Amino acid sequence: MSNNHKAETQDTTAQDKRPSAQVAVRCPLCGADDYRVKIEDTFGTRVADPRVHYTCTSSAFGEHGRIVECRSCQLVYMNPRPHHEAVVENYGDVEDQEYIEEEQGRIETFSESLAQVQKFRRSGHLLDVGCHVGTFLTLAQDAGFDVAGVEPSRWGAEIANSRINGNVHCGAIEDAPLPDGGYDVITLWDVIEHLPDPALDIRAIHSALRPGGIFAISTMDVESIFAKLFGRRWPWYMQMHLVYFSRQTLCEMLRREGFEIAEVSTHVRRVRLTYLASRFDAYSPTVGHAINSVLEKVGLAERTVGVSFGDIFTVIARKPESA
Repeated sequence: MSNNHKAETQDTTAQDKRPSAQVAVRCPLCGADDYRVKIEDTFGTRVADPRVHYTCTSSAFGEHGRIVECRSCQLVYMNPRPHHEAVVENYGDVEDQEYIEEEQGRIETFSESLAQVQKFRRSGHLLDVGCHVGTFLTLAQDAGFDVAGVEPSRWGAEIANSRINGNVHCGAIEDAPLPDGGYDVITLWDVIEHLPDPALDIRAIHSALRPGGIFAISTMDVESIFAKLFGRRWPWYMQMHLVYFSRQTLCEMLRREGFEIAEVSTHVRRVRLTYLASRFDAYSPTVGHAINSVLEKVGLAERTVGVSFGDIFTVIARKPESA
């Protein structure tokens, strides 16, 4: 059991052992219990709706538990947070039809992510953790990789399994069968911020990679200029995000778990213009609908564009050959 999961067991009261209970945790990076409150809780006692708060296309921006910053290592994380069993249950119930409708943008984005991986490894066994409906796995398989996936959403795992030759395990990474040295590449695209105990999962990934294997991660940068300018209105402060890394804190966690950093770069996402317009709905539905109406009229609704505010980054890490 991880330190954080131990903390959850210890901090859940005897009167309420339900998985939905809020639990206090120590810093997921350094284990310290000394923090400052960065943003107060805005979620309150509401019950999370998996199709609203836990989908990839969620626009529930600004709805979250208390967000704190560790005074020791500066990692930002939610504390207290939902019990890890409740988190897994919520992801299991996720269905996200909007993701399918926006998949062309995902294909273009993941094509660029795959190209980054191929700079370091062009073939072999690849595992995508949090593979959702298998968009990236399909591209990797077509490029010559032997692929497998892990996905907690039952809906997503079923679709992914129908698309690839390999197996998609439906569940959390800690429950997945990860053979020691079984993979040449493991990827976590926009996943690590959702994990209750990312250090524990990185440790498992390190064991599952062969010496010299590649680990690719993308996530939000809480220390980016865009995040600092927007403050508490930064859109990635959401209930489903449990840990908010910076480039420094993610690389430090990877090094602590035995990885070498090969490359750090800014991540660019490609989305349909109509999808981009829909993101304004959380702030002003009137503006979002107006933009969408104009795009429809001028025939640009389905056009994809690259979007980068500098607040998403990718790290390519390597397991040492001697490991």
